[in-house]
Amino acid sequence: MTSPAPTRRSGRWIERWEPEDEGFWEATGRRIAHRNLWFSVLSEHIGFSVWTLWSVLVLFMGPEYGLTPADKFLLTSMVTLVGAVVRVPYTFAVAVFGGRNWTIVSAGLLLVPTVAAYAVMEPGTSFTTFLLIGLLAGIGGGNFASSMTNINAFFPLRRKGWALGLNAGGGNVGVPVIQLVALAVIGANGGPRVLLGIYIPLIVVAAVLAAVFMDNLTTVKNDAGAAKDAARDAHTWIMSFLYVGTFGSFIGYSFAFGQVLTNQFGRTPLQAAYLTFLGPLLGSLVRPLGGRLADRYGGARITLWNYVGMAAATAVLVVASMQKSLPLFVSVFVVLFVLSGLGNGSTYKMIPGIFQAKAFAEGLTGEAAVAHGRRLSGASMGLIGAVGALGGVGINLAFRQSFLSYGSGTGAFVAFLAFYGACFALTWAVYLRGSAARARTRASQGAAEAKAQLSYAEV
Repeated sequence: MTSPAPTRRSGRWIERWEPEDEGFWEATGRRIAHRNLWFSVLSEHIGFSVWTLWSVLVLFMGPEYGLTPADKFLLTSMVTLVGAVVRVPYTFAVAVFGGRNWTIVSAGLLLVPTVAAYAVMEPGTSFTTFLLIGLLAGIGGGNFASSMTNINAFFPLRRKGWALGLNAGGGNVGVPVIQLVALAVIGANGGPRVLLGIYIPLIVVAAVLAAVFMDNLTTVKNDAGAAKDAARDAHTWIMSFLYVGTFGSFIGYSFAFGQVLTNQFGRTPLQAAYLTFLGPLLGSLVRPLGGRLADRYGGARITLWNYVGMAAATAVLVVASMQKSLPLFVSVFVVLFVLSGLGNGSTYKMIPGIFQAKAFAEGLTGEAAVAHGRRLSGASMGLIGAVGALGGVGINLAFRQSFLSYGSGTGAFVAFLAFYGACFALTWAVYLRGSAARARTRASQGAAEAKAQLSYAEV
């Protein structure tokens, strides 16, 4: 028997949405969910490009702009900070306005920082003005949170790792794409206004396509209680810490990589641009793979071993930085980007799984457990995404202090190595310790009890 189609009302609202129902999903849900996913990716992609705009604009800003390396690191740090903070209200905007409606608004808002930067980007503009205009670009970071919350509601739990990884990865690709566009502009002897002029019409296109092709879900209702419940749950803050290590690394390194190459290794802006895009590109493309691996093997396991790899890569970067070996430094930095992308996918897959596991542990079953998990995971994503993005602020401030104190980024890398070790320990202690014993327990118990004993290693 075929499940009935989604119930619709005017304004592209869908009232009935049951992705966990296999019949519903195969009949109509899959097609609608994927259509919303693709146009969500486009809007988030442009948002990431605008957010990381200043990571490439500072490469255009030579001595005639009068900015020191510390000024540039401070500028990019503040842009990252705003992007982190606005993720919280952007998350709940989906429930207030609807996923489609907020995608249109959030895409349109990107015109503000882009047009403003176009107006002031010239030598003689004060650092304070650049800082204020740069802060506006931070709103591009909010698009990620609203997009992830929206797409989380469209897909069944068994497919969330892939869908969220693809959505986030497609958005993350906005970082290397704007770096590649900047490379082309610099190579053609174009100025920063050429780069900004390219993105203004793209923003309009993203907003129009969202209006034409996306949908709102009435099942994603505004629930202030969910935000409070998510904030009170320890797992929200544990996952926030872990996400600092993965996404915080990705966005922080994306902002800082070019500046490290120019300040520590003496590369010109054009030479730096040739190198900076590769790491963010591969880190973005591999994010869906992190989600897919987490779907298959468990997000906690993938995350744990990913931190081992990130720590090892960082240790090599310390050596490369001390020896001033550019080939080793760049190649290992690219590996670190790839690992951060894998970890982004695996950590975000863990979030819905954790809250679903808690629902089973509390005795909920069926649709009640699904609804409970979706409610808390959607609310927690904004908080986790916001705190995770703060890692990018920390990375840029760490580099700023390291260059001020030591004249290189070595001190910052040592701090990052210690942090990845802490992330490894926390992942093991909370989500994997004793999982083997729980697995043996599940093997000897009935199916009902097994659900209640669901191991977090499986999330």
